[in-house]
Formats: sequence, structure tokens, C-alpha cells
Amino acid sequence: MNGDFHYYATYCAAFLAGYTHEESLDICYSAQFVDLCSRTFLSKVGGPMSAATTQLGAELINAKTDIFGLQDITRIWASFHFLPYDLYAKKRFCSRRYRNKYRLICNSNSDLMLETVNLAKNKSLQAVGISMHVLADTWAHKYFAGTPSLVINNTNYFFYEILDDKNCEPGSGNEKPIRFVPSLLPPSDSYFERELKFRHSAKAPDDLSKSLFTNSLYQSNENSVMNLGHGRAGHLPDYGFIRYKYLPAWNNYNEVIKDNPSDFLHAFAQMVRAMKYLRGEIETFNKEEYDWDGIAPYRERIEAIITKRQLDASEDWKAFGEELSGKTVDAFDLNKYVEEYKNTSKEDKHTTFLGKFFVSAMEQKSMVTNRIFMSHNPIAGFSIDYDKNGFKGIKDYQVLLKLREEKEAGQHE
Repeated sequence: MNGDFHYYATYCAAFLAGYTHEESLDICYSAQFVDLCSRTFLSKVGGPMSAATTQLGAELINAKTDIFGLQDITRIWASFHFLPYDLYAKKRFCSRRYRNKYRLICNSNSDLMLETVNLAKNKSLQAVGISMHVLADTWAHKYFAGTPSLVINNTNYFFYEILDDKNCEPGSGNEKPIRFVPSLLPPSDSYFERELKFRHSAKAPDDLSKSLFTNSLYQSNENSVMNLGHGRAGHLPDYGFIRYKYLPAWNNYNEVIKDNPSDFLHAFAQMVRAMKYLRGEIETFNKEEYDWDGIAPYRERIEAIITKRQLDASEDWKAFGEELSGKTVDAFDLNKYVEEYKNTSKEDKHTTFLGKFFVSAMEQKSMVTNRIFMSHNPIAGFSIDYDKNGFKGIKDYQVLLKLREEKEAGQHE
């Protein structure tokens, strides 16, 4: 998903879940910051390199793709953007290497999603924001994996947008009626399909009027970073309005339909439910639970924002959020908390806004990496469960042990 959903829509969901305006701002800032907390940023502020939650394009281009480089990439992208659905999935007639990658395919309502939300329980607002980013991306990024892989993430030229009478502009010249209505999609008198085209200019914006989108350049190298995540499908998974069908490599190039309007609506309702749980309003949170009642008074407005054909829905989500709270929702500012962090002593950095985010990010990465490792899958590298076995390895993670020890000491006083 893009910043319009991770920032402004997350603010709306947090406020509907009962958080205050100020708390909702902290949550949505943290959710959006997941897409920007790179090693380049961490180097600038003097933060722990292990807290990286993303990799910039320049970082990826220069990233090594040997076994250790691939493990590093996977730890970041599988932990925060492409949460694996089933680490024990069965796949017949394939190599163990293929199966290890297949098991990293993302989808919604996974056991790891539940663990991600529970990990944020009784933690900081930054932890809540991180968990909401991860949860939302399980909907947008379903069917792609957070590791470079041609055999999993590749697609071919076959991409068609599915439109109905409400959003199909007549006269564009390349629409044709669909002979059957896909059962996955909501009822409509008439569906149309429109062929989508791709180019490889990273700086060129997607052009809705020409159905022209940017995707990653095809690379036959299995481990090329061009084959990471949904790069071969461009930004299609991140747009709420689009429905499309395509042929993914992991499905043996058989047709798959993505209904983003439905997925984004489910993501929003699930975030509200999850945050009510994290805030303590409800006692449980389980898979396939959504706060349909809570969003019912606003559902028509939410659906209108999601289905509006636009590359960036920020203004619409921002207006909705400000109507809900009666407060101004300021634009995201990457440097907002930098000086606070840099000017705080080393011993107290973990008490700052960024410090709390870094701690929560390392906890999330540690949890996901450990679950992958415990499933006998080496794709994300060796992992120690620090909660059970103590510190062994990366120096950055000592702060997690220190905070745990302080918490345990406080409970025994």
C-alpha cells in the first residue's frame, strides 16, 4: 500500500478504534515510517542498523545477492511488507529450495499476522503503527513473496483491468465485455476488461488514462532484486481502486484475480478491530474478524475513497480523518523526530519517538525471522529467540534484552 493508506487511512482507523487525535497521529506516523526507515536514514540519525524496515532503491541496486545478502533482504521484506501466510505449506513435485520460497508467499489472515498484532499488545504506539502497516500489507501484497525470486514473483505480459459500468470510461478503444462475471467479484450488470501495459521508467508516473504502468525490468536471474515482491506487477497491488487479472509464476501462470477494493475495505475494517483489541476495548482478536459494525456509519464514504480512480487518495483520506476528529492531520514529515533522537543521550535514546520505533521494529523482525528459521527454512538466516535464549549475535538487539530485564524487575518489586 502507499502512503495514502498507511498514513491517512491508518489515522482514520485508529481514531475509529478509540484512540485520541494525538495517539492516532503517532500510530499513523509509525505505520508510514515503516516504508522509510532505511539504513540510509538510520546512518543519518545514528540509529541501530538492525532496525531497518525497508531498503531504498539505491540500497537494493547495490545490495549483494549472495546467500547473506539475500537473507538480509528477506529479513526486511518478509517481516514488514510481505508477511508469509503458511510457513509449513505443502507443495508436491518441487525442490526444497523452491518450497522454501513458496512458503514465503504473503496472504491475509495468517498465523503470523495474529502474532504481529499480539506482539504489539501492551507496547508503544509505535509498535501499534508497525503492526498496522504489516497487517494492511498482507491484503495489498497477497500472492507475492518478500524475497527475490523469479520462480515465485514473476508475471508475464497478461494483465487486464476489470471494470464495471461505474468506472469504465467509454471510448478508450481497448475495452471488451467479459463473457462471464467472475464469482470473486461483486454483482454487476456488466463487467469490462481493459488490457494494461507496462514500461520500465522508474521516474515516470503511472498513467491511468492510457492504462500504462511502471514495473521492474525482467531479469532471468532467479535472485535479482528486480524479482523482489510485487515489482513485476508494478504498483497495481498498492492501488485501492483497481481490480485486475494476471498470471503469476507461483501459480504456474494460471489466471488469478485481485479485487483490491474488497481487500482494502477488509484491511481497513480489520485494522479497526485489531486496534480496539490493542487499546483494550475488546478482549480478543482472531483471524477473519472485522469491525463492520464500527465502520458501518462511514462505510459508503470509505468505499468511495477506495474505489475512486486516482493514483494518490491522500487528500480524500485526510479530509475524512479531519471530519472524524475535528483536528488537523498534518502531512508526514520524515525529519519530525530526528533532532529529539540525536540530542538524547545514548542511555535514553530508546525513550524517544524514534527509539521506541526502532525497538519495536527489531522485535517484529526478530519474531518473524525466528518463525521462519524454526520452520527449518534457512531463507532468512539463522535466528535466536532472545526471549527464551538470551542475547547471542547482533549487538543492536541487546537493547531488547535490557528492556525485558527492566520490565521483569519491575514486576517483582
